Amino acid sequence: MTDTAPLASIAANLTGGRTSGLRFLDDKGVLAIVLDVTGLAADERKPLEDKLRAGLLDQTGVNEVRVAMTAEKKAMTIIAVGSGKGGVGKSTLAANLAVALRRLGVKVGLVDADIYGPSQPRLMDSENVKPEARGSKLAPVQSAYGVPMLSTGQIAQPGQAIAWRGPMAGRALEQLVDASWGDIDTLVVDLPPGTGDVQLTMIQKHKPAGAVIVSTPQDLALMDATRAISLFEQADVPIIGLVENMAGYSCPHCGEVSDPFGSGGAEAAARTMGLDFLGRVPLSMGIRLASDGGVPPAAGTDPAGEPFHAIAAKVAEWLDARKGT
Repeated sequence: MTDTAPLASIAANLTGGRTSGLRFLDDKGVLAIVLDVTGLAADERKPLEDKLRAGLLDQTGVNEVRVAMTAEKKAMTIIAVGSGKGGVGKSTLAANLAVALRRLGVKVGLVDADIYGPSQPRLMDSENVKPEARGSKLAPVQSAYGVPMLSTGQIAQPGQAIAWRGPMAGRALEQLVDASWGDIDTLVVDLPPGTGDVQLTMIQKHKPAGAVIVSTPQDLALMDATRAISLFEQADVPIIGLVENMAGYSCPHCGEVSDPFGSGGAEAAARTMGLDFLGRVPLSMGIRLASDGGVPPAAGTDPAGEPFHAIAAKVAEWLDARKGT
């Protein structure tokens, strides 16, 4: 019987220890080997397979190499970004949170689960870019900011109304989350406002590791945010913290700061409920113009991105603490 130990050692060196099950299938030099590609992006797998095959074919007695690639389905850490009502800047926060986490070194992807009102393609400058199929799964669209993303807005025609009942919306969400994410291990999921079918599907099938709740300072928004918090708490999904958006407006002409939506409401609510307050984002013309133009402020270094970086740093700390438990 041919000693395959030297070949197994060579294969391990070529792939960084990702091979197993090496054996000859016959006496004609046909070699079979298993290559573990868990955590590798699609564009990394084929070069590694080619390197392994070429390296083994150089060895005496090897005439053909059959490589079987396998990958474990890894558990994704899902951060749900929710709100009790629309119009509070939840999607802008989700996009900038993902970009800021990426800049902190987190391997993060972005899912636009706001099925009926997808806005992430505009926010991330990925409109009119269609995701491709990778086998039976979708391949995320690579944004200009290093964050791969998927959204129904990239699948439906521009301006098309998405009129899906709950089960269809649930299946769409499943396709977006269970996509071919490669080495991504953390997903920021921009949920629709409210507490409906999509939120329930996310909680039941994909169980977020934690949720970030976005609210404006005004009482009506906080009432609805409290309902969103209640939904996650009933499902044992930890609340990472609250974000107060549209918190103060600085007049570009005189510099006076006013509070059209009130001030400090979300921070006070967080304190009352015993939750962490992640920070506040001002009502800013710069943020609005950058977002409409597909340039998340968190991608740059100007002051408009600072609140998002500060919030992302706290979320990253939460993720690190979670890994350490």
